[in-house]
Amino acid sequence: MNYLLRGIGVLAATGTVVALAFTLPPGVARGDGGENLLPRLSHKAWQEECGSCHVAYPPSLLPKASWRKLMGGLDQHFGENASLDPAVQADILRFLETHSADSGAGRAGGKVLRRMEKNAAPLRITETGWFVHEHDEVPRAAWSRKSVGSKANCSACHRQAEQGNYNEDAVRIPK
Repeated sequence: MNYLLRGIGVLAATGTVVALAFTLPPGVARGDGGENLLPRLSHKAWQEECGSCHVAYPPSLLPKASWRKLMGGLDQHFGENASLDPAVQADILRFLETHSADSGAGRAGGKVLRRMEKNAAPLRITETGWFVHEHDEVPRAAWSRKSVGSKANCSACHRQAEQGNYNEDAVRIPK
């Protein structure tokens, strides 16, 4: 897998100029750096269908088995009927599986999996060990604020979530 990284650097000891150039895998847009920056993915159906009700959650936050369960139960998706045309549903599922936590596509997935039991298939990102660990300093009362709504509303605090930036330095918990 190749990644986009362009730059020119000078090795201090030798004065040698080093140029780096890589390309991103298909469907991944370049982010702006940062420890918690997830690759900003582009997939039209995923963004339109999933993103019409909530943030189109980064696929690397759940393993393939979770995405299969979620996409297989869209008629009762957390109390809503989110059914899709079967071809669109299959297309989105392929995309989610390709970029899932256990696909090997990025560091974020590895972090998620390290805090998950083998073969686990949680339906909620907010119930994963990774999420709980990353949000352990958020006061319990903050989740129920009207301005936040729930743990699933990433963009309430992560204002750049749509761009794949979940860096804690950019978090603003609304009052």
